[in-house]
Amino acid sequence: MTVTVADAEQLAALLGPTARRCRRGVAGPEGVALAPLTDHHLHLHLVDEHALPPHGIAAAVDLGGDPAHFARRPKQSMPHLEYAGAFLTVPGGYPSFRSWAPAQIVEVVTNASAAPGVPGGARTSVDEMADAGASVIKIALNLAEGPVFDEATLRAVVDAAHQRGLPAVAHVEGDGMTAFALDVGVDVLAHAPFTEALDAALIERAVEAGQIWISTLAIHDQPSTAIANVAAFAAAGGRVLYGTDLGNGERPSGLLVDELRCLHEAGVAGPALIASLTDPWPRRASDAGVATFVPGPAPESAEAIPPWLGGARVVPTEELIADEY
Repeated sequence: MTVTVADAEQLAALLGPTARRCRRGVAGPEGVALAPLTDHHLHLHLVDEHALPPHGIAAAVDLGGDPAHFARRPKQSMPHLEYAGAFLTVPGGYPSFRSWAPAQIVEVVTNASAAPGVPGGARTSVDEMADAGASVIKIALNLAEGPVFDEATLRAVVDAAHQRGLPAVAHVEGDGMTAFALDVGVDVLAHAPFTEALDAALIERAVEAGQIWISTLAIHDQPSTAIANVAAFAAAGGRVLYGTDLGNGERPSGLLVDELRCLHEAGVAGPALIASLTDPWPRRASDAGVATFVPGPAPESAEAIPPWLGGARVVPTEELIADEY
């Protein structure tokens, strides 16, 4: 099939610069190819990882799991995995009391020591995750369900992560936790703030600091607060990434259309929605050998993109034959 330059430009305007019309194999179905899609927040020990690529997810970021297990996982496995290792928390803090959180996925930090090898020290805990191959450091700041870090210890954890060249990612929940995370230099929020409506000044500070928010909007029974916060953050220029917290609740492994619909409602729509999916964070670039393929005609509007993406699957790039124009 031959398409015009105007067709290609229209496709890019709707789906972003990675979109192209193609055929899967010489005699296969026509469709649209995109860069590989990433779920930027899931928990691999709670999901069927083998179901992720057939349902659109080529890469994932595990934000709370067993670092020893991940260190042994073959690096070329699909989906491609980046991980935080264990949650860093305080004694009695979230998620140490949750049934889905065995001891190996929780690291308790008891002091703010920046010296290496100090039992329970901030630097020691970060070093253990980094030495196990972590690409990010996950911090629990869930004041709604238990104690959280004091400022000195949290700052020591964030500083230790930065010294290892790793972004600090925080689960923030409860009044004041978003501001607390921002004040000490947390780079990424594992969930778009959902327990408090943020004012414009705080959102502007987050944008200016370059903070990233991972969406996880559809996990909430009432996502209106989170959607409103994301809408304001995105409108101010904030960087939003698609993430589902897959493993939280009974949901199928793969791309979740409900999450896409929530992002669209928050104004992360069209090319911005695709960008939230194709952003390779925390890697610098996506895998070169795979792509996303959605069979059939392209969507005709931004509103149609979420259900259309429900047909996405991961395919080797060598199987795709791009249309000429």
